Amino acid sequence: MRKYDHLFFDLDNTLWDFSTNSRLALEQTLEQNGIIEKLKSFDSYFEVYEQINKSLWHDYHQKKITKQVLIADRFSKSLNSFGISGYNWYEINSRYLDNMALQTRLFPETLETLQALKDKGYRMYIITNGFKEVQRAKLDNCGLTQYFSKVFISEEIQTTKPHRQIFEHALKTTNASKKKSIMIGDSWDTDIVGALEFGIDQVMFVNNGRNDVPSPIKSKLLTINVQFLSLTHHTKTWFINEIRNLESIL
Repeated sequence: MRKYDHLFFDLDNTLWDFSTNSRLALEQTLEQNGIIEKLKSFDSYFEVYEQINKSLWHDYHQKKITKQVLIADRFSKSLNSFGISGYNWYEINSRYLDNMALQTRLFPETLETLQALKDKGYRMYIITNGFKEVQRAKLDNCGLTQYFSKVFISEEIQTTKPHRQIFEHALKTTNASKKKSIMIGDSWDTDIVGALEFGIDQVMFVNNGRNDVPSPIKSKLLTINVQFLSLTHHTKTWFINEIRNLESIL
């Protein structure tokens, strides 16, 4: 008897290479709006933008700010720091999201792994905090839609990971039991902690050290050299470096 039947995946930076795709989309957006020539270098701007965007998303996940604040401030604050102002930040964000949806870079062997899991009869779903305007378009354009029975978008459910309500909604909708469910994601704070506190097993996609894991957890992994940790009495936390490694633990 296999351990799990229901696989809940994050999308951005778990299957869809957000870091690469967002950078390409942002560069295109600045070019289309005549902004890029006003910057000394796109690289220096992107570094500032990433820091601001990450902080705003953290506040959004914690329900400290609204979506409208996030989409305006990530452009106004980052561009103002380079002396650039006077643009309609919402229009820039809209074009940025349009460009994001057209990017199709996935992590290596994502499609092959999902196909193998589908062939074995696993039921697969997406739980994402991304915006509704773009998430389904990403799935369609990358050829991912066919693998997932349901797509749960936080904005539509009106709660975000790591809050337990989104996990409760997903499991209830799919008639999945906690014991037979597992969450696969790249974010320790939203995917792993959220699922762990809800009471289902998790897979942390470490991506060869590119995704952050708290220092005490990293220390345990290096010390005892294991594939999973039991951080609570009821759940396991697995760690993988590549998406294809999923098959070995499921």
